[in-house]
Amino acid sequence: MLNKPHILELFPNEIKKLGLFEKKYRIVQFLKWIYQDFVINFSKMSNIPISKRNELRSLLANDLPAIDKIEESSDGTTKFLLNLNDNNKIEMVLIPNGNKNTLCVSSQVGCIRNCKFCATATMGLIRNLEAYEIVAQIFITSQHLKKQDKKLTNIVFMGMGEPLDNYNNLIKSVKILENDEFFNFSPRKITISTSGVIPRIYDLIDSGLKIKLAVSLNAAMQDKREILMPITKTYPLAELKNALVTFKKHTPYRITFEYVMIKDFNMSYKDVKAIIAYLGDISCKLNIIPWNELSFLSYKSPSENEVEAFEKKLQNLSFAVTRRRSRGQDISAACGQLAVKSAR
Repeated sequence: MLNKPHILELFPNEIKKLGLFEKKYRIVQFLKWIYQDFVINFSKMSNIPISKRNELRSLLANDLPAIDKIEESSDGTTKFLLNLNDNNKIEMVLIPNGNKNTLCVSSQVGCIRNCKFCATATMGLIRNLEAYEIVAQIFITSQHLKKQDKKLTNIVFMGMGEPLDNYNNLIKSVKILENDEFFNFSPRKITISTSGVIPRIYDLIDSGLKIKLAVSLNAAMQDKREILMPITKTYPLAELKNALVTFKKHTPYRITFEYVMIKDFNMSYKDVKAIIAYLGDISCKLNIIPWNELSFLSYKSPSENEVEAFEKKLQNLSFAVTRRRSRGQDISAACGQLAVKSAR
């Protein structure tokens, strides 16, 4: 898409190979502008010689997705609509919680996995995001928070798209985020969510990358999960569990399972028994969250009493169960609600 490399997808050694900075302190100055001051406009890098700034401009792209719209929820959640340089659009969501600021990052324009409860699925897959377009979401959010004297603390790849379907660009962006000369995010602060793309889970193991993994479960019975998540027909629950057990042997972090509660579908005693059987021997935690209703989908969200009853059935288990509160529902920024309307 670009006719020259983008600064946000180059590693330190690649920047050095450009040969623009003979002295190490110049590289330090340059990286400070971008990854500490969040200034990407070469013209504003006042302590870099003008000749070097002109060379940077000729060799590297530094454009960012344009912010088309910012919406703020009554609970403080902020949704950004970003316009990419090919006029495709994506959404990302910033979720504040005390001193913690979490960004829900998109990895694709749309998604091919066709989960029946998810708004993004209605877009289909338009294209993968480039590594710099993923990193740019973190950069733009960091710029936004810096104006408020705040910092981005956590990153979750739970926005638009199946992250593991954009594996190479995902891995490159995570390595950039964790690089101590760049954003320097701890692996503890980055979570990749997946619907269960088994081959890529094994690739994650082979990569040696330290990362937290979250699995969108939503049903622990093969037939029910096939209805909600067609990917289950290709990658069955039993095979997914084998992959996750292997993954857990290579990480110090517990695997998180996400379970969207849908009224009259996946909240019965039989569902609970299936969850216990599936997760009981995995070092994990289970997040349960009521499905956020969408007018163009036929499912229903459970009542508060139904949620409490389901939560009670899951208590005193061998794994931790946490009920997540929906954030940003009033601006369609909650779990499963991200979709560029013009694409539907």
